[in-house]
Amino acid sequence: MTGTISEALREAAARLSATSDTARLDAELLMAHALGVSRSDLLLRHARHPVPPDFAGLIDRRAAREPVAHILGEQEFYGRPFRVTAATLIPRGDSEVLVEAALALSSPPARVLDLGTGSGALLLSVLAESAAEGVGTDRCTAALEVARENANRLGLEDRARFELRDWHEDRWVDDLGQFDLVLCNPPYVESDAELDSDVRDYEPASALFGGTDGLDDYRALMPQLARLLTRDSVVIFEIGAAQADAVTALAAAEGYAVTLRRDLAGRARALVMTRGIKR
Repeated sequence: MTGTISEALREAAARLSATSDTARLDAELLMAHALGVSRSDLLLRHARHPVPPDFAGLIDRRAAREPVAHILGEQEFYGRPFRVTAATLIPRGDSEVLVEAALALSSPPARVLDLGTGSGALLLSVLAESAAEGVGTDRCTAALEVARENANRLGLEDRARFELRDWHEDRWVDDLGQFDLVLCNPPYVESDAELDSDVRDYEPASALFGGTDGLDDYRALMPQLARLLTRDSVVIFEIGAAQADAVTALAAAEGYAVTLRRDLAGRARALVMTRGIKR
């Protein structure tokens, strides 16, 4: 691409509009990355600068539906940048509801457990906004390496620990202890669901798909949670938009009272579970 940055952004956005609903934003983020500046600095100071030589290649990658977060190597979540790779789900704004629900609890947690931590975004966001310490578990070694890197980048390595655990294996809860708060964004997409190719082809299937009805991991986890909890502990699960009733029934069968939290679009997004006392 030649000409000024303003011209290149218009050209890139027009090209990406065929494959992205956020074509202009994508182009701006990739241009800022190529220049090594923030997006706001790009818009304020660099509109007339020459186009960096690697910008065209970045646009090619996005046009092939590679996620912007993978191209940049990071994604903002709850106001902080998190390193992401192909081994982790990309943190999404909808999941911030879990952090908000955790921070709104009447009794701030001292120990937090994040099951299926991925990039560590949920756990580290709660720790960064509190004085708690926490543990993140995942069955993917590469994901745990990313989570540890994020803890170091945020200066939380002294309060966060990450362990290789798989809740489908026997004795996975051994030695974890008990927690005031348990967070979990499990795989909950139905195995035959149609997904955009920038999700299906680039994000880990093991973190997306939860069986025929998307509920396999909720079924596996619900009976095992009690060993991780004190009497006053709170569990917060992310759910799919149509799964509130089904997951609530699974929780109720184990004796939990459930409160639904919705995301900014009004969709069911999180279940806050307590042992018989709604909060």
